[in-house]
Amino acid sequence: MPNRYRLFAAIAALLGWFTLALQLLLSIQLTVANGQGALAGVWTYFGYFTILTNVLVALALTADARGPRGAVSRFFTRPDVHTAIAMSIVIVAAIYNLMLRQLWQPHGWQIVADNILHVVMPALFLLYWWLAVPKATLRWPQAIYWQSYPAAYFAYVLARGAVDHWYPYPFLDVTTLGYLRVLIDACVVLLVFIVVALLLIALGRWQTRRSSRIATQPAQS
Repeated sequence: MPNRYRLFAAIAALLGWFTLALQLLLSIQLTVANGQGALAGVWTYFGYFTILTNVLVALALTADARGPRGAVSRFFTRPDVHTAIAMSIVIVAAIYNLMLRQLWQPHGWQIVADNILHVVMPALFLLYWWLAVPKATLRWPQAIYWQSYPAAYFAYVLARGAVDHWYPYPFLDVTTLGYLRVLIDACVVLLVFIVVALLLIALGRWQTRRSSRIATQPAQS
């Protein structure tokens, strides 16, 4: 990663970690107010794809800001990992703002956390991906490999729901929709993931070709 983008990564990472901590506090406050206790707030917090994906965003930005200093940092600085995370955070923003935002009315600090997690962080990470992440190693088959994360999340949601009968998103609510409808919904969402992944790879390859052409053009006298 070019050194000139490390400050960008550091500031975005700090914003991401701050907002994740804020949302955790808000989740705990809500469950405590409802008489469920703090652990219920933590359990609910880690049920959301938004939270898990924003954690990955913050980890990737932190790794880039610090530089690769171990196996975990090297993993999170890989261009394919950045692009897979970009795919997921784009889906976070799209699904929330197109499908879920109108379903509730947050207040106070929840408005701040809500908009940073679903609007600001996706925009910052996508901009960072475009400016700072080298993309010459991106390949089309990676779009399929990257689906292991949303697929694992889907299995995680079903396993959690089988235990406590709580589902984080309406289109994954087995109690209301049944397993068949939820499976169909999940397949549709997975296709959207694949489309976004292919689009990011296409953009990355176009950017790489464009940069190569500019670099090989003779200087104008």
